[in-house]
Amino acid sequence: MELLNAFAVSLQSVWLDSGFSAFTWGNGVMIAVGLLLLYMAFVKEFEPLLLGPIAFGCILANFPRTGFFDEMGLMLAIHYGIQNEIFPPLIFLGIGAMTDFGPLLARPSTLLLGAAAQIGVFVALVGAMLVGFDVKEAAAIGIIGGADGPTSIYLSIKLAPHLLGAIAVAAYTYMSLVPLIQPPIMKMLTSQKEREIVMTELRPVTKFERVVFPIVATIFISLLLPPIAALLGCLMLGNLLRESGVTDRLSDTAQNSLCNMVTIFLATGTGMTMSAESFLVPETLLIICLGLVAFMGGTAGGVLFGKLMCRATDWKVNPLIGSAGVSAVPMAARVSQLVGMKSKPGNYLLMHAMGPNVAGVIGTAVAAGTMLAMLK
Repeated sequence: MELLNAFAVSLQSVWLDSGFSAFTWGNGVMIAVGLLLLYMAFVKEFEPLLLGPIAFGCILANFPRTGFFDEMGLMLAIHYGIQNEIFPPLIFLGIGAMTDFGPLLARPSTLLLGAAAQIGVFVALVGAMLVGFDVKEAAAIGIIGGADGPTSIYLSIKLAPHLLGAIAVAAYTYMSLVPLIQPPIMKMLTSQKEREIVMTELRPVTKFERVVFPIVATIFISLLLPPIAALLGCLMLGNLLRESGVTDRLSDTAQNSLCNMVTIFLATGTGMTMSAESFLVPETLLIICLGLVAFMGGTAGGVLFGKLMCRATDWKVNPLIGSAGVSAVPMAARVSQLVGMKSKPGNYLLMHAMGPNVAGVIGTAVAAGTMLAMLK
C-alpha cells in the first residue's frame, strides 16, 4: 500500500510539474494561431523565411512552465538580442549588402516616391490615436505602413514592446500579401494611358557614385536623426561592403550566413513574444486592421505622387512605380512591373521601380527616426 501511495504521489508531482496542468484555453488558441501561420508560411509560401520561425516561436511561447526567460540559456539570449536592439541592425547589414542603390542614383527624383509612400505610416498613426492607443503605441503601429519588418520590430521595441508580437505578425503578413493588396489600388488610382507610359532607360551609375552614396547618406542622416544611426549605419555599411569591390568575403557573409542566422533568431524571438496573455487582447485585432490601413495608405500615397511626377515631367514617369515606394524589396517593384506589363506588354518597369523601392527602405527608417526623436 505504501508503495502504491508513493507511486501515486510521484505521478501527481509529475502532473503538477508538467505543462499540461497549467495549460489554458488561451495557450491552445495561440498554438492554433502558430499552426495557422506555419500553414501560411510553408504551404501558401507567405514570407516563409520570416513567418515560419515567427510561427514556431509563437508555439514555443505558449508552453507553460518552460522557464525560457527565467534561466540563462539560448531562449533568454535570443530574447536579449531582441530587447536590446541587436538583431534588427544586423538584419539591416545583410539588407544593405543585398541592395543595389544604382536605380535610385540614376534617377534621384524617385527618392520623393519613397518619401510619399510613408504617408500610410502617419495615416495609421492618427487612426490608432483615434481608436484609443497612446501616441507611442500609435507610432509603432503606423510604421507597419512602411512594409519593413526589421524597422517595425525596432520601433516597437523602443516605443511599445508589449505590442511587438502583433505588430511583427501584421507587418510580415502584409509584406507577403503585396501582390494581392497593391494591384487593385494601383489600377483604381491610375488611368490606362498612365499605366502604358514607357520610361526611358536609366543612365549608367559610376562606381564612385555607388561608393560615395552610403558614406554621405550615413553621415547626413545619422547627424539629422541620431536615434536611427544604428539601423541606417548598418544598412549603408552592408552596401559599402557590396560596392567597394575589395570586401567580397565580408559582403557574402553579410548577405548569406550572417543574415540567415540572425533572421532565425529575430523571427523566432519575435514569435516568442506572442504569449496568450499579450496577444489575445482586443488591441491585437485593431493593430491588424490599422496595419492594413497603413499599407494601403502607403501604396496610395506613392501612386498619387507618381501621378504628380507624371504631369510634372510631361508624361515621362509611369505612376505605377510609385507603389514600390513601400520598402518590401524587391516584391513591390515586381508588382509594379507585373501591373505595367498587363497594361502594355513589353513595358519593363522593374529597374525604374527599384529606385523608389530602395528609397522606401531609407524612407521608413527616416520615418522611424523622426518618431523616435519626437517621442523618446
